[in-house]
Amino acid sequence: MVNAIRSPSTRRIDFRRPGTKKKWIPLRLILIGLAAFLVCLYVIVFRALFVASNNQAGDAAAAAAAINANSFHQQHELHSVKTVAGKSSNNDEQSDTKNDNRHEPKSYQDWKRIALDLAAKHPSDVLSILQNEDPFGVRAFERRLIEMESSKQRFLSLQEIQQELFPCNPSITIPDQRRMDVVPEFQDRTSTSTFLFFQHLRKAGGTNFCTLAQRNLPKEQVPKYYCMPDYHWRSPTHHHRACGGCYSYWNNTEMVTNMRAEGHKIMGNEWDAFEPQRFFELPAVFATSFRKPLHRALSQFRFECIEDRGCKIKEIEKWWQKRKDLHNVYVWTFTNQRLLQKQQASATSISTRQRLVGKAIDTIAKFHLVLVMEWLAYAPHHVHEILGFENTDALTERIRPHISQYKRNDGQEKNQLGAAGIAKASWTPENYLSKEQYKIMSEDLALDEILTDVARRMFLERIVCES
Repeated sequence: MVNAIRSPSTRRIDFRRPGTKKKWIPLRLILIGLAAFLVCLYVIVFRALFVASNNQAGDAAAAAAAINANSFHQQHELHSVKTVAGKSSNNDEQSDTKNDNRHEPKSYQDWKRIALDLAAKHPSDVLSILQNEDPFGVRAFERRLIEMESSKQRFLSLQEIQQELFPCNPSITIPDQRRMDVVPEFQDRTSTSTFLFFQHLRKAGGTNFCTLAQRNLPKEQVPKYYCMPDYHWRSPTHHHRACGGCYSYWNNTEMVTNMRAEGHKIMGNEWDAFEPQRFFELPAVFATSFRKPLHRALSQFRFECIEDRGCKIKEIEKWWQKRKDLHNVYVWTFTNQRLLQKQQASATSISTRQRLVGKAIDTIAKFHLVLVMEWLAYAPHHVHEILGFENTDALTERIRPHISQYKRNDGQEKNQLGAAGIAKASWTPENYLSKEQYKIMSEDLALDEILTDVARRMFLERIVCES
């Protein structure tokens, strides 16, 4: 029998058998233990219920995250399997075509979304999709264009392009984001209130463009040093560095003041990135010219290193390793933000790549002229409409800077075949580069490939539809 004795001085209960020594257990300790037990029980039960109810949602979220991160090479393998399966079945091909038509891009934002989805992928997957699926419709166009030019041994007319290769169906240029009120102001040759701002991508037709300006503008309106007026600018607040095409050192007010004081109507920017947040505030018409990224890089190596223009490195592998500033240089040029090497393919940098590609696309969409070096032969009418230039012969000529230093006797001074002529005159990366170096350089330029395809589609829509 157990005696329960309550002590009058303390609230304790004595549980003991007769004849045993007293052993007191505080009531407070019992209550605390009971409360702890109930809390633990509640947590265990609640957690079990929570995990069970969210298990399916968690699996779905994890799958979505895996897709967004691409799983990089695993995704590429899956894509390859789907491609092979699609080619093996005509019925599947027709089904895929119908599905694609349902989601055909109809506006600038639709095309931009495609570009951002690509930017989230691993560089090898980006290159594979651009080459095999041609989401922007420009690579198959170029192949057919070269075939037709080679067959006819001449340029095609814009009417032939529209009827046989690229019908007018504006989408990436809708809505038009260009500020068109400055166009007639620039075309007024008696006024220097508005000028032409040319964003020069090295070895992408910049010298041709400057020659084009020289042949159409009054001599006094064209800066003497390669259309770069700042080479001769002076200012009490700036030390003269004999730098042409370096506008990051000048604010907008200084640039406009200097341009008007000298009476110049063209400003070439070669060495600095374009700063969209302030340059678009200038009273200017904006123009640039794109070239296939890998071809442009190889041309720069040839021009600077092989032909001894300041570069002593003769192995392209060593040169490319040293020139990390040229990796995705187009994206840097139109955003003024550098993508770090480790961000080029990292799954943790997807948002960064998408942000920069999106910003670059937004920038070039505001350019009045977005030219394509390989297709300059088809730009005369477009150039005339925007700039008012009458003499467009420079668009079909190969004009090289510093030609006296290293003359090429390759018979390609005059382009008679359009895109086919450019292809004939250029070094072919597939033939010049080793397979390993070709892969390295291509992946280092994957985002530039996206931006170039976007620019090419803009160019095609404008020359076909505005003509």
